[in-house]
Amino acid sequence: MQINGFALFASMLPLLALYFYGFASRLLDQSRPSLSALMNEQRFNWVTQAARRDSPLDAILSGNIMSSVSFFASTTALLILALFTVIGQLQDFLPALSSITLGPAYTELDLQMHNVVLLFLFVYAFLAFTLSLRQFNHFCILIGAFDHTKPAPAEEIRTVARINAMAAQRFNSGIRSYYFAIPMVAWFVSSWLAIIVTIGTVGLLLHREYFSNARWLVARITPH
Repeated sequence: MQINGFALFASMLPLLALYFYGFASRLLDQSRPSLSALMNEQRFNWVTQAARRDSPLDAILSGNIMSSVSFFASTTALLILALFTVIGQLQDFLPALSSITLGPAYTELDLQMHNVVLLFLFVYAFLAFTLSLRQFNHFCILIGAFDHTKPAPAEEIRTVARINAMAAQRFNSGIRSYYFAIPMVAWFVSSWLAIIVTIGTVGLLLHREYFSNARWLVARITPH
């Protein structure tokens, strides 16, 4: 059974877009800081204030963030298990999947390859979320380790803020994986639709990170 090269390209495109978006965003941040980059500056302010106060507020904030990350990690694990089920029983799902396809029907091999690529995407998301959860856990420990009887050294504050920013970066990577799962779902309808939705997803992410109202508001109060 021969692989449909165009279908495989359309299937892989969201993964490639996810990788190159992360690379391109680091270059764009040098000339126009993204919303994530601006929030990293606010993370430094958060840690600076946390070092000065002996209050449960920071533990509560950290706990809320970790709850969100934990939710996504658990959901992603369930999606991975569901995909394993689909891959193992593709013959049973083939008629239903073929019924929603516009244009030439995909072969069983095309569907098998696509589900493997989709599985890879969610495994990447799961690893990103679990790493983020681990790093936020480190952040909580470091916040709790502050000695409030004396001013915290600037290097210590920068280190703790950097751990927080790293955790947020991993979380954003996991969230982006969910965004790029949308064109991979659109692939079941049409390879062309998957390509169009991939381009639209990139545009949506660029708008939210660099041109959204949220970015404009945060930029007003954040030095950059």
